[in-house]
Amino acid sequence: MNKEQFISESLQESSQTKLGIEKYCKEDMLKAVDLLAQTFRNNNKLLLCGNGGSAADCQHIATELMIRLSHHIKRPALPAIALTTDTSTLTAGGNDIGFENVFSRGVEGLGLKGDVLFAISTSGNSVNVIKAVETANSKGMKVIGFLGGDGGKLKSKVDLSIVIPSSNVQRIQEGHITVAHIVCELVEEELYGKP
Repeated sequence: MNKEQFISESLQESSQTKLGIEKYCKEDMLKAVDLLAQTFRNNNKLLLCGNGGSAADCQHIATELMIRLSHHIKRPALPAIALTTDTSTLTAGGNDIGFENVFSRGVEGLGLKGDVLFAISTSGNSVNVIKAVETANSKGMKVIGFLGGDGGKLKSKVDLSIVIPSSNVQRIQEGHITVAHIVCELVEEELYGKP
């Protein structure tokens, strides 16, 4: 396959994945908006965890909520914490209690009943994310899973799953950030009105 053909096929696959999101994920996206808006109305917060590209997505999503997504809406910060950003906690946890426990430890220390955890995993099988979800469940938190493929082991452990209809990791990651942008923008509108 030549490079031009590869570019075309990648863009077409990305487009088809996004159309699949519209077809299969819209109802769950609306539920996520309602859950997050109610969480913030109740003065609770959002925690986020994931590995690799999903860790970067956690930071991205937390920033959209803490700072703002739409530059046309003036609003206060919404409490969102990416559990993926503190290198001291991540490295001490990896060394002392095992990398599989680093996110569950963050949920244990920061999560409260009524908070929400975004568990992001393209496979749905990341052990450290699964353990974080189990800790969140034990604390009475709600969990939204941003997943891919068949949803993996996490699908049955979360309260609400948004499963990107693709088995290609790149397309799943693109889908996660697209969904997150839409959900965050709708949460802003729900809480603070349209610009």
